Amino acid sequence: MTGERRALIIANGEYDNPGLSALRSPAADAEALAEVLADRNISEFDVQVVRDETAHVIASRVEDLFADSAPDDVLLVHFSCHGLKSESGELFFAARNTRPERLASSAVPADFVQRCMRMSRSRSIVLLLDCCYGGAFSQGVAVRASGEANVLDAFPGGGFGGRGRAVITASNSIEYAFEGDHLADDHARPSVFTSALVDGLRTGDADRDEDGWIALSELYDYLFDSVRERNPNQTPSRDIEMQGELYLARSRRRRIKPSPVPADLRAASEDPNMFTRLGAVTELRRRLTSENLSVAIGAHEVLTTMAQTDIQHIAEAADLARREARVRTEPGVVRFGEVVRGSAPVARIRLEGPPIARACRFASSHSWLRVTESGDGAEISLDFAEPGAFDGRITVTGPTGEVEVRVEGQVIQEPEPEPRPVHAPAPTPEPSRSPEPPVLTKPEPAVPVLPEPGPAVPARTKPGPFAVAAGLLAFAAAVYLVVIASQFSTSVEDFFEDGGWTVLPLVVFAIGAGIAMFLPKTRRMAGPGTLCGLALLSVMPSGPVVLVLADGCLLAAAVCALVSVRRDRSFRLGLGKPRGALTVAALVSGTCGAVGLVVEAIELVGYSSSRADEGAVYLVVSVTLLIGTLLGVSLRPAAFGVAFLGGVAGGGIVMVCMLFYAMPSSSSVTGAGWGIALAMVLALAVVTGLAARKVNG
Repeated sequence: MTGERRALIIANGEYDNPGLSALRSPAADAEALAEVLADRNISEFDVQVVRDETAHVIASRVEDLFADSAPDDVLLVHFSCHGLKSESGELFFAARNTRPERLASSAVPADFVQRCMRMSRSRSIVLLLDCCYGGAFSQGVAVRASGEANVLDAFPGGGFGGRGRAVITASNSIEYAFEGDHLADDHARPSVFTSALVDGLRTGDADRDEDGWIALSELYDYLFDSVRERNPNQTPSRDIEMQGELYLARSRRRRIKPSPVPADLRAASEDPNMFTRLGAVTELRRRLTSENLSVAIGAHEVLTTMAQTDIQHIAEAADLARREARVRTEPGVVRFGEVVRGSAPVARIRLEGPPIARACRFASSHSWLRVTESGDGAEISLDFAEPGAFDGRITVTGPTGEVEVRVEGQVIQEPEPEPRPVHAPAPTPEPSRSPEPPVLTKPEPAVPVLPEPGPAVPARTKPGPFAVAAGLLAFAAAVYLVVIASQFSTSVEDFFEDGGWTVLPLVVFAIGAGIAMFLPKTRRMAGPGTLCGLALLSVMPSGPVVLVLADGCLLAAAVCALVSVRRDRSFRLGLGKPRGALTVAALVSGTCGAVGLVVEAIELVGYSSSRADEGAVYLVVSVTLLIGTLLGVSLRPAAFGVAFLGGVAGGGIVMVCMLFYAMPSSSSVTGAGWGIALAMVLALAVVTGLAARKVNG
């Protein structure tokens, strides 16, 4: 089909006449439907939205749409508003200026829409009616009238040449009730019909035959089942006069047809020789990871048969190969923690494994849990208005299995700032005067007394006991280190000559980490991450008692910081795959720093066999630096990982400085490895700073 696809969405929720109750759903319906129809990954409609307009504006837009059409154009019109029945039984669509007692001049007649459809040259017209219906009676009528009528009677068939027109209504029957000119029922509730329509198009669940296309007949079947499931008292209806199928949208629910494995591979999988069958498992395992999903699902079927029917050794190998393609998600549980009411938090589920394991669709257990597929995963958003705990499920279904992702958290009210007391100025006593005759004057308006502006006091949350303990222990470590440095010498020259300067970087880093544990913006992730990374590399293998006590304080501070992180339910620590250019730069810097320390250890041992113990210290520090770097780029959340990497870089600088002081003063010891290590830990610190800026941004 070469024609255009145009959609007109008419939404009226606000009405000038008090007899027509305001509707909450039309505005949301218009926004959601326009978004999904305009999504080029789903459909190709040119969408126009008419919201809360008068009757003549709506009628003009409807006539323009149908008049300016070609035979191959696909036209879609969606009404979301009040539907009103006149005393003579005619159906009208309410506009902003509609008066129930003057429907003919202030509303849009259904007969007018029907005539425009008949006059249009388009052979593919879809009319969707999602209306709250009611009967209209003149002012003063006290009798409550009720009854049923068929909505589709307002759009009788015929005149379309047997092709080209479809009408789908949210409810076939009109139950109307009026007292005076006021609706007796409050219809201000969300639309079940349009919500199901949007969900069916967005998720692709309306693609019942899973051929990759959503046909009009499939869409109606999905709407019927979904609406009846959500509201048994509402029954969608249709009247379709079309030849063949009209495809409205694409879907990702394309059924994967397995491609048969080659005949020789099939024969090998059934060969009497177990080693031949074991070789077939290896080849099937390779085909299971193919980008061609048909090839992969064909291999999966053969592996499943072998896992269920073959001898134990072959069955275990086939089952192991098959399990590599199972559906896997990261994370397995989505914890939103505390969500402020009215906010719109978003989380992401990532699919892992080969292509066949990522060819999945998503379904949510509740209407307030919205899932939007994106790339190799999905984004989860909440539409949960009521305070309290919530617990939902996201079902992820693929050709190789199904998993459930739990979504939990709690909606809380936004804390209201405490009002500052306003002190009214004390009244000044009037001096006594002799009574005078009253003078009648025009009273002047009272001038309100405003409180004097004062400094705004931001709301602060107090740090937890473990965060306080971590900060105090970090300060204690810094104090111990200052004591160590002061005991080395009494003069500045001796201070540098005797190595007192080597502990100064650690003093600075410990104080910085301690301060971070008390600041509101850094005590959740930056403070704990920095303390843990610093403690990992700052522990000396040997040293005086006071130094051991300082290292013990840092270790205790790191433990307390981890406990404070564990008690925070808003996030959980985990590991993820390292990604990004800064991650590569950090890995290169940490690895090269570790290599530099190994080179220096080799040089020391070559200089003198008595230096083997010092060489071992170099090796221990190099391995610890490498492990710390790998952990830093893998830890999630990313903010905690970056802070941990910063602590590793700080601890690396401290250790490299201390190892430099212990190096022998000899021309045969070049110190080249030490220079490489120092340059690389400094580079790691710079990369960490750039990563922190990116995370904060």
